[in-house]
Amino acid sequence: MKKGLGQLEARLFAYVQLRGLTAIRTGQLQGPLQLTGIQERKLLSRLERAGLIARVWRGLYLVPPRLPLGGKWNPDEALALNTLMAAKQGRYQICGPNAFNFHGFDEQIPARVYAYNNRLSGERQIGTVALTLIKVADERLGDTEKVRTPDGGTAIYASRVRTLVDAVYDWSRFNSLPRGYGWIRRELAARRVGAAELVKATLRYGDTGTIRRMGALLERERVDARLLRRLERALNPTTGLIPWIPTRPRRGTVNRRWGVVFNEQA
Repeated sequence: MKKGLGQLEARLFAYVQLRGLTAIRTGQLQGPLQLTGIQERKLLSRLERAGLIARVWRGLYLVPPRLPLGGKWNPDEALALNTLMAAKQGRYQICGPNAFNFHGFDEQIPARVYAYNNRLSGERQIGTVALTLIKVADERLGDTEKVRTPDGGTAIYASRVRTLVDAVYDWSRFNSLPRGYGWIRRELAARRVGAAELVKATLRYGDTGTIRRMGALLERERVDARLLRRLERALNPTTGLIPWIPTRPRRGTVNRRWGVVFNEQA
């Protein structure tokens, strides 16, 4: 932590606390603190290097509600992500490993925050918050729930059903198959999700491979034949086959209805 805050730094934190601000932009301090543009940039740069504020985007910084004592300050994940998306006028939903853990499917706590969004792609760092941003089309966002954070903020997560569909759809990114099949079976058996919900989300947010794998899984689980026909109608006729477990050799029993090779033992 920066020792012995100077007068400008102290004035900045007093201003932020008085106004109840969580973020400031370049140019915002020049009038209230009587700074030139150069003075303001140097002040913000010093505070960022000292770990007392966090840079979100060019000219946009997160600030603590009060001066941290005894160490550096870092924003929580929800504040960092919400501020970034608000600055870009975008939408997001936390997905993948974070959603797997949040919904209790996986005990592993991710070191990064994975988020589908409609503005940015790639990795970013905001303070100690590491983000993996996955840009998707607007229509692939949805089926979410708002979650209150310990700091009183709100984070937007993919819903329980949507997270299960994403485990099948985005298996290569999240390394989620075959684990995802087990999650779906357990959720159906415990009646925490319904087969109709899974079919609806699969048709809306999945692709052909997702539909075929989900159809094969639900057929194995002996769900209502009418639900299976809904999935089947969304598929075009094909003689091509896809593996049940994408990372294993394509050898095993063939399900012609869904064009899936059950390669558990391959």
